[in-house]
Amino acid sequence: MVSPEQKVVLITGCSSGIGLRMAVMLAKDERKRYHVIATMRDLKRKDKLVQAAGDAYGKTLSLAVLDVCSDESVKQCIDGIKDRHVDVLINNAGIGLVGPIESIPIEEMKKVFETNFFGVIRMIKEVMPGMKKRRGGHIIVVSSVMGLQAVVFNEIYSASKFAMEGFCEGLAVQLIAFNVIVSMIEPGPVHTEFELKTIRDVREKEYPGADPDTINYFKNVYLPGAVNIFEAFGQKPDDIAKCVKKVVESSSPRFRNLTNPMYTPIIALKYADETGTLSVHAFYHMLFNMGPLIKRFVDCILKKQQPYSLL
Repeated sequence: MVSPEQKVVLITGCSSGIGLRMAVMLAKDERKRYHVIATMRDLKRKDKLVQAAGDAYGKTLSLAVLDVCSDESVKQCIDGIKDRHVDVLINNAGIGLVGPIESIPIEEMKKVFETNFFGVIRMIKEVMPGMKKRRGGHIIVVSSVMGLQAVVFNEIYSASKFAMEGFCEGLAVQLIAFNVIVSMIEPGPVHTEFELKTIRDVREKEYPGADPDTINYFKNVYLPGAVNIFEAFGQKPDDIAKCVKKVVESSSPRFRNLTNPMYTPIIALKYADETGTLSVHAFYHMLFNMGPLIKRFVDCILKKQQPYSLL
């Protein structure tokens, strides 16, 4: 039962990782300010969430089936909420895709956009009319730093996040008039099952259609470097959940919220040169010419040494 003082928070993609930690953290709020509806496609995967929620399960946290890729599923989920009242919508469900573009079927690309872009729009379309009518609400989208700066061999995933960033930029302006706030959460690498599975999968895959040089760059240049950066700079799901909770609690939440300050200079580099040449060439040199130096830098961080010792 939701008390009148509680905000109803609906979160997508809660079976593991960031979504699970967000749901638990908000449901365990000491002041019990939130009733969390944690959703997932298959409730058979609820065990980890239920265990982590502990006593909050059944009190400040409830479960619901939701597939963001299905119009019917989204409507049924929202119809199941009293008065279809959602105060805070947190769009977290997402999938990744990495590899040489020549080897990725168009259908796989469409699946990424179906979840990461159209899935979010389905959710927003279903809850936004109620928020506008009540003149209040908060829409939060878990995007990615790759929605601000694309990363080589992640072009499709980056494109899906860029699309969402652009959509939400426009939507945020419109919704100010209705006292509805839009906030973007932009993590870098995060230590989750999602990320680990992606790394395992790409190591084992074949890449038909890609030329030998591109496969070599991907497997022997990009992938080792990505793993090193992931190990050195990857955040924990709790780090992202804390950022989201801070945004939910804020009286004046920001539109963009980078969760890892290590990526702020990278984004600044992009906007320092309006031609785009600076960031494109900088990333080229980082990937193809500075690999050994970056690896040593990362090794120093992992060993908790001072990075300047490698100079």
